[in-house]
Amino acid sequence: MRSQQESCLACQFMYLKMGGWSVFVTGCVWAILLLALFGDSLASAPEFEPYKVLGVSRKASQAEIKKVYKRLVREWHPDKNKSPKAEDMFIKITKSYEILSNEERRENYDRFGQMDENQNFARAPQGFRHYHDSFYFDESFFQFPRTSRDFTDSKHLLHYNRYISEVLPDSFKRPYLIKITSEWCFTCIHIEPVWKDTVQELEPLGVGIGVVDIGYERQLANHLGAHSTPSILGLINGKVTFFHYAVVREHLKEFVESLLPQKLVEKVTDNSYLEFLNSWHEENKPRVLMFDVASNIPLLYKLAAFAYKDYVQFGYVDMGLTETSKVVQRLNINTYAPSMLLFKENTDKPADVIQARGMKKQIFDEFVSSNRFLLVPRLVNQKFFDELCPVKQFHRRRKYCVLLVTGEEEQFVSVNEAFFDFASFNTKEVLRFAYVYQRQQQPLCDALLKKEDTIPPQVILLERRSATGRVLYRTVTGGWNGSDDDKLRLHKQLEILQRDPSYLTHDAMLPELNNEFASMFLIQWINTAYDYIAQFYFDLLYSNWREMMPVLSLIFSALFILFGTVIIQAFSDAGEDKPAKQKATDPPKTAESSPGQESTSSRPPKKNFVEVTELTDITYMSNLVRLKPGHINVVLILTDASKQVLLRKFAKEVYSFSGSPTLHYSFLNVDKHSQWMDSLMESAPDARPSDCLDEEEEEDDSTSNKSDYTGHVLALNGHKKYFCIFRPVFTGEVAECSRWSDEDAVTAGPSKASRSRSSSRQKATTLEIHHKLDRLGLWMERLMEGTLPRHYVPAWPGLDTITPQK
Repeated sequence: MRSQQESCLACQFMYLKMGGWSVFVTGCVWAILLLALFGDSLASAPEFEPYKVLGVSRKASQAEIKKVYKRLVREWHPDKNKSPKAEDMFIKITKSYEILSNEERRENYDRFGQMDENQNFARAPQGFRHYHDSFYFDESFFQFPRTSRDFTDSKHLLHYNRYISEVLPDSFKRPYLIKITSEWCFTCIHIEPVWKDTVQELEPLGVGIGVVDIGYERQLANHLGAHSTPSILGLINGKVTFFHYAVVREHLKEFVESLLPQKLVEKVTDNSYLEFLNSWHEENKPRVLMFDVASNIPLLYKLAAFAYKDYVQFGYVDMGLTETSKVVQRLNINTYAPSMLLFKENTDKPADVIQARGMKKQIFDEFVSSNRFLLVPRLVNQKFFDELCPVKQFHRRRKYCVLLVTGEEEQFVSVNEAFFDFASFNTKEVLRFAYVYQRQQQPLCDALLKKEDTIPPQVILLERRSATGRVLYRTVTGGWNGSDDDKLRLHKQLEILQRDPSYLTHDAMLPELNNEFASMFLIQWINTAYDYIAQFYFDLLYSNWREMMPVLSLIFSALFILFGTVIIQAFSDAGEDKPAKQKATDPPKTAESSPGQESTSSRPPKKNFVEVTELTDITYMSNLVRLKPGHINVVLILTDASKQVLLRKFAKEVYSFSGSPTLHYSFLNVDKHSQWMDSLMESAPDARPSDCLDEEEEEDDSTSNKSDYTGHVLALNGHKKYFCIFRPVFTGEVAECSRWSDEDAVTAGPSKASRSRSSSRQKATTLEIHHKLDRLGLWMERLMEGTLPRHYVPAWPGLDTITPQK
């Protein structure tokens, strides 16, 4: 009995002991769960709250925040407040004001509780994140994409203020390629590899890159006119242009090149290089010649020319051409590496030369920026004057401007050349030589010569003291005639000036210089009007149609109500008066929907029109070579004379097939691209009928070489590299061979086989051209059935055969 009691007590003790451990383990588990649930929020809690630090409400205005900030800064400044907490409090006050004084950062703090602008604002709101964590959702389990932004995009993120203050002014020096994206945009993920490769290629060349998140920069996206993602646009000279082609690296590169001005770089040959170098006097710019073997001007060179277009004129010499051998030999150019030569006033000898196998943007910038002025440039505008003769900042940075006031007539030529010679032997950094024409800059000359009561030519020594136009100056005694005595006198006075700045005794306020290269007001007005109309058309066609939808919806609703209440009522009243006439007009309406026509419209089109695009060097790749598998491009061959007639007939015949998503419609003008059809037929000899070949052999050589492809229709499968051909079918007198298509001879009918072939040599009239596509509908039926013969080609003709030779 005792042993049983002892055993029961031992069991109870073990039970209590195990129960205590279970309670302990359960408590630890709950503690871990609480840390998992609330630890992240505790860890991510901010060290301070800006509103509480400044003691303002969340609805406080900027004026109230600024007033409180000034008071607290004076109160907690460490120099005035000796409290141990003063320094920390001063930092918190400053940080709080930085957050709340910026509308964008304040909005981000109100929405997400974030204070650092470098943090990723794209993460989910805090409430959603806590809900996410409390239910133990694992992102890796559902394979959701990470919301942390890629480093490439984060580095190029644009905000509205930065765009207005930095990117927009910088677009006048280099083009920008901007991507519009958003979180959870799966199409953006597909183009991301192409975008990264393009950025890595174009950014080192000098192209600006930008990324706009439409979810957090709606103001900037609306300003740019972007309403969908993904979108890619170009920015140059403050003008936005959208990219509307397939996102391929080559297309993006071509898009950036198309943004640049066309006549930015001049191609130079043996016959034009002397004229190019000698035009420095008219344009007042140094000349840069680049020598390379590439037939196309490198994009790096175009970008450098755009960046320095206001200072330097650029030319390009293709060393692979025979037309440039003389200039290469005369300037002793090494043909094994690209070279750049910069010429100033002396066109016989370059002022600077650089040669490198790998030209980079840094090399261009250093080379051009250090030589962007002529030895003695002409002051043509205020910007040029500000850069050439900057305002004095420190004593060691004095810049003295030696200015020649002269004229452009013949009696001043020798005087000007003597001044150029003097400047070429005085190349000190502290001295800047320049000249002005009195007739072009009359207000400036009057301000400098009125006290001396002298007439040009005169040499003036001046130093700018303020950006408003205040200068100290002195006129060189004795005038300037270009003699040796004048040069010696000027040299002595320059030495005195460098030793004693007080040598400049006169003071004057200079007016702003006239812009000699500014266009006339009428031309400026026309250019502005053209840009405005082009931008309006672009916005109406591409960008802002979504914004116009409410207005258009309101207009169409009003028109519909007007039509329903007025016009229908008027027709119904007229119908009651003349019921017999209404019945008489009913049969023609039913005749329009005859069974024959119902059979041709068995495939209901998706649109009420047929989109027919022209095959050019721009649309050639996307409409043929890179056509999706299973898609066919139906191409009509025409000329300028038959374009209008054949296009109307072609659209009518293929209208019933326009509902098919795999069919595309284009036309090719053989007057512009005559070589393409010949190249296609040469690559597929089986496409020519044997009877036509025999007839061509019997004809004269002058006529047999000229094939008339007007009215032919090709069904091109770009992926599988085959085509089907439809040859014109006449209802009038035509050659027998010309009416045979890829259809069987039974389709054409035996009655036309006996007609004379001699009429094929007659010139086709408008009626005959109209009837060339009479049987195109039957041919399209067989095309859809897949019963037409297929002619395979090893490769599609290249771009050189579709692009007209110039």
